[in-house]
Amino acid sequence: MTERRRLYPEIEPYETGMLDVGEGHSLYYERVGTPDAKPAVFLHGGPGGGMHPNHRRQWDPARYDVLLFDQRGCGRSLPFAGIEANDTWRIVDDIERLRAMCGHAAWQVFGGSWGATLALAYAQKHPERTTELVLRGVFLAREREKHWLYRYGASEIMAEQWDAFTGLIPEAERDDLVAAYYRRLTSEDEPTRLSAAREWSLWEGYVATLLPSPGLLDEFADPAKAVPFARICAKFFLENFYLDEAQLLRDADRIRGIPGIIVQGRHDICTPPASALALKKAWPEAELWIVPDAGHAASEPGIVDGLVRATDHFADRAP
Repeated sequence: MTERRRLYPEIEPYETGMLDVGEGHSLYYERVGTPDAKPAVFLHGGPGGGMHPNHRRQWDPARYDVLLFDQRGCGRSLPFAGIEANDTWRIVDDIERLRAMCGHAAWQVFGGSWGATLALAYAQKHPERTTELVLRGVFLAREREKHWLYRYGASEIMAEQWDAFTGLIPEAERDDLVAAYYRRLTSEDEPTRLSAAREWSLWEGYVATLLPSPGLLDEFADPAKAVPFARICAKFFLENFYLDEAQLLRDADRIRGIPGIIVQGRHDICTPPASALALKKAWPEAELWIVPDAGHAASEPGIVDGLVRATDHFADRAP
């Protein structure tokens, strides 16, 4: 059996900064690897997540020049947990601003979960700026996928966790859990906001891994992560991710000719493999790599192996 790849050694950014993108938002970004090497951009999950130092380690630093950034309202970007002027297409425009700032003609676009959604939206709008796509845990933002997470589906597998998640909401409001949570996440009462953020984020944390991950759950329970994650995530779900139904599949012809690799956990409860297969059928250039012993999270060994193999695969490919 071939030994699984691991993350590359820890690496510090060679450049960090804040980019003012207007409308009151400034984005924290960092660049790692080798200046003028093969360019790539990392799109974190959520919506409402943020960067982690391990995200820098998914590329060979000798062969890549990678830009990572916290999306609007996330991580070290400002304003903290900002939900105004924050939507899919504004973030797509932010990616283009960052590309122009770096001086790249085009780059590899890498994203997992919501980051995969965003990567597809960006590539379909700017195919000439996209050399390859590396995607993990595909989420196409279709009605069936949204209902799977917040109505019926994942609830049948993670039954005890679903019971805790719904338990915060009175029965009279449970017909629309996303709207009920959003009301609490935007409440003027701080304890109400914090308890809603914690439960929303913990639900996402429970469905993210094949086996329970206490460290990941601790991160999701931390208000510094839970508040922006829950507020922004709930708003995007409420607004159907600012996409038409099945738009990313409908417009897959726009990325025909762009090579890609999809790394998908077989036991992904958050974004089940059916979406990755649907994308593969609409975009034949993509390779679909199913990891038999993994769930959703980028930290799982089989997912790490697939992502590092994918970036290695494309490392010496000319645009």
